[in-house]
Amino acid sequence: MNIEEFRNYCLSKKGVTEQLPFGPDALVFKVMGKMFALSALERLPPQVNLKCDPERAISLREEHDGDIVPGYHMSKTHWNTLYLDHLSPKLIVELVDHSYDLVVAKLTQRAKRELDAID
Repeated sequence: MNIEEFRNYCLSKKGVTEQLPFGPDALVFKVMGKMFALSALERLPPQVNLKCDPERAISLREEHDGDIVPGYHMSKTHWNTLYLDHLSPKLIVELVDHSYDLVVAKLTQRAKRELDAID
């Protein structure tokens, strides 16, 4: 999966916006104003940060040694960095969904209602 495919998949999810709050080289994806993915635009190989359940994060790092690592410039407990060209598109999509779902689960009731109301 390349960075453009990653971007398109993130944007296909309900309530997602993209921003460049950290400058032109870091694209951030948010659901209802809460970050669930961060993409380094100028890094090679292409890499992204995704939120992850702490226990699953450790398991993924062990299973995909060197291809999934603790989140670069993020909480090492709750974020992983993925090297896109080293992982299957199926796994990347699964981990984007997991990150998105973790953030949606923590939204306020009001934000969840607003998200549900989006067509």
